[in-house]
Amino acid sequence: MLESNLAALPRPSSLPEWLRAELRSDHAGETGAVWLYIGILRWSRNPEVIAFATEHLETERRHLGHFEAWLSAKDKSMLTPLWRLAGFILGSLAVFGGAHVVYLTIEVVETFVIEHYRQQIEKLDQQRAHPEVAETLRQFMQDEAEHCHDAAGRHAIPDAFSVQCWRSIVTIGSEMAVTVAKKL
Repeated sequence: MLESNLAALPRPSSLPEWLRAELRSDHAGETGAVWLYIGILRWSRNPEVIAFATEHLETERRHLGHFEAWLSAKDKSMLTPLWRLAGFILGSLAVFGGAHVVYLTIEVVETFVIEHYRQQIEKLDQQRAHPEVAETLRQFMQDEAEHCHDAAGRHAIPDAFSVQCWRSIVTIGSEMAVTVAKKL
């Protein structure tokens, strides 16, 4: 379905600069997401976590493939290797915390991503601009919401100080990555 949408999308160079910056950060985020799951799969020996990560990795690869095919090299972040490394490290660290930390990490990341996509969609809707881009982002946001709900339903970590710290670290890291990716 996304492949057919690709032909209907405008050339990125014709889009306003704010949207091009957002799409650059979206590409960076999907890159990080793919590598987050690769990091999980590299270290996890838990069959449930492996099945979860394998399933969601395929969705993230489709999203990344969509951005790869649509955006030109100049519309992608110059720091793509950093986003790969950051995603891999985050996935690896989550595994070392155990299955519940893996699921918590995915829930936190996806909560951030859902809000990031929602803000972009709202701005496009308010401007009544590029409905085809907004629809693509809606589809991606729906997939991310499914990942978030799946992960949230799998972890049972009490809301302790350490959990709040981890949530903050992951969220702040995501915010910083978006800020940088919009510029570089």
